[in-house]
Amino acid sequence: MAEYLIVAGLSGAGRSTASAAFEDLGWFVIDNLPPALIGKISELAGQPNGDYDRFCFIVGRGGPESVSEVFPAIIGLRSTGARVRVLFLDATDDVLVRRYEGTRRRHPLEAEGVLNSIVSERSLLKPIRDDADIVLDTSELNSNELRARLVELFAGSEAEGAMTTAVVSFGFKHGIPLDVDLVLDCRFLPNPHWVPELREHTGLDADVRDYVLERGEAQEFLARLDDFLAFLLPAFAREGKSYLSVAIGCTGGRHRSVAIAEELALRIREHGFTPTVHHRDIGR
Repeated sequence: MAEYLIVAGLSGAGRSTASAAFEDLGWFVIDNLPPALIGKISELAGQPNGDYDRFCFIVGRGGPESVSEVFPAIIGLRSTGARVRVLFLDATDDVLVRRYEGTRRRHPLEAEGVLNSIVSERSLLKPIRDDADIVLDTSELNSNELRARLVELFAGSEAEGAMTTAVVSFGFKHGIPLDVDLVLDCRFLPNPHWVPELREHTGLDADVRDYVLERGEAQEFLARLDDFLAFLLPAFAREGKSYLSVAIGCTGGRHRSVAIAEELALRIREHGFTPTVHHRDIGR
């Protein structure tokens, strides 16, 4: 059975980059198709001997009228029993303003000024964002980094209908990720930053990993998380959630959170899921 991905988001948040990335991943990408025609494409996809079984629709470029047709299209796709996911690309207002000022493009809503246009579009798209399976904040990502994140999220070979999981490490001083479901804080653990021989290393290095994980507090933290996830992961999967992201934060996002995230990903795999791991601030 065919699989469908609906990609929506704010203008300037990366839909064009997403379109190219999904083409590279082997999806049949249709950009700016009127949502009312998505059902027709699904009918053709259901024909025997079709050449494609994964379809990506880039939507929301046609203004308010087009956006209002997205929800009925999603409902229609889901009524076929196919796997349907919604990816929403977001970014902060100030980042979107800078992107528009840098390219001198006109905002598609053409309201009074770029910022007012962004605010209007954000309000218009809020129902789709609230219903999305994955919300990806692209504020800190350039085109290549966004492409890499999409490959991390969608290049896996998980069984149809399986819940996609992700573990993200980050630094609180750089801001909490906007696109995660659960946020955990490991700043109570001793910080390798204050150990001179460890400061320039990261949680991916064995000496830092051992410093963090060999402590009793870290082992108890992971054990309690393991019990929590043993309950939570199957429960979310049974409810049909298609994507679950867990963020682990420390102060700078280079030592403790990285080591804990890597270990947590191993434990998630033991529960039968295949998480991606992304260290957002490891290079800062």
